[in-house]
Amino acid sequence: MLKNEILRSYGTDFKEMTKRLLERAELEQLLPERPARIAVKPNLVSPTPASFGGTTHPEVVAGIIEYLQERGFADIVIAEGSWVGDKTSEAFEYCGYNDLAETYGVTLIDTQKEKGIAVECGNETLRICSCVRDWDFLINVPVLKGHCQTNITCALKNMKGLIPNSEKRRFHTMGLHRPIALLNSVIKPDFIVIDHICGDLSFEDGGSPVTRNCVMAALDPVLVDAYVCSLLKYQTDDVPYVGMAESLGCGSADLSQLHLITCEGDACEDLPARGRLDVCDAVDAVDSCSACYGILIPVLDRLQKEGLLEKIPGPIGIGQGHRGKSGRLGVGDCTSGFEICIHGCPPSEEEIENALRRLAE
Repeated sequence: MLKNEILRSYGTDFKEMTKRLLERAELEQLLPERPARIAVKPNLVSPTPASFGGTTHPEVVAGIIEYLQERGFADIVIAEGSWVGDKTSEAFEYCGYNDLAETYGVTLIDTQKEKGIAVECGNETLRICSCVRDWDFLINVPVLKGHCQTNITCALKNMKGLIPNSEKRRFHTMGLHRPIALLNSVIKPDFIVIDHICGDLSFEDGGSPVTRNCVMAALDPVLVDAYVCSLLKYQTDDVPYVGMAESLGCGSADLSQLHLITCEGDACEDLPARGRLDVCDAVDAVDSCSACYGILIPVLDRLQKEGLLEKIPGPIGIGQGHRGKSGRLGVGDCTSGFEICIHGCPPSEEEIENALRRLAE
């Protein structure tokens, strides 16, 4: 396939559909000579089932593994690190990846436990997981979904699972967008399989899935994310890391050159524009990690629907930028200097909701 192409298939047998899609993409022609270590990078942001719209369906990864094994590739690893606050080991178990590893005899790599190594990128130094050096071919398997801070997340942002937790926190203090772009100039996927089965269009950890039963294949992560912007009714300027990654030579965001090919089934891409909720206005977020922010916003949405949000003293501080500062109400250990602090790194959704309900009442 060509770099300006995105192939897509629709159906409900996700494993077999994925295998046929890879055949149509002629992935075998791109693979290195045997023996080679091939890494598959899904999105397992948290221990939530794929049906919630936040994590990669294991059936898609199973299709990739079967395709590779049928062509003689035996050294396959699945590498991922959940967001700060959740354990990858729990996500592997709950999302069906332990079973996947046992069934196919592949290795699971928890990148939260990997040593970080420094890599230079222009005038910046980033830390990536040491295991990245051991791969000959990387297949990126993101979920097409919304994000409470960056509006969308797909191919480019999925590489963030290949950095240590400490670096994930630092990315937020750096503004998130530029380090994501820089990371993709350092870690470059060789092939992309997009899970567009039922991604949540507002939040990266799921909860409100929108079913499209689609799997896509591509080579250019920038083109993929530019296309995702258009699907979710955003301009690429609304997701700054897309243009930044393009300027760094990671790919092209020129959708006028996109050749979209439907290989199987009937296309259905009239997605609702959902994006971030109005309750974000009640939050004073400064360099907030995705886990903390992503847990808080759905809670505020529920409280708003019950008419309780307006009774809570705001704005609610959250994020690393509030360390050492004072305020009225804060969420997370970074706001420990506030009059009222809901402690945790991050606190659980239940802890946040119970505390805010008490305040509202």
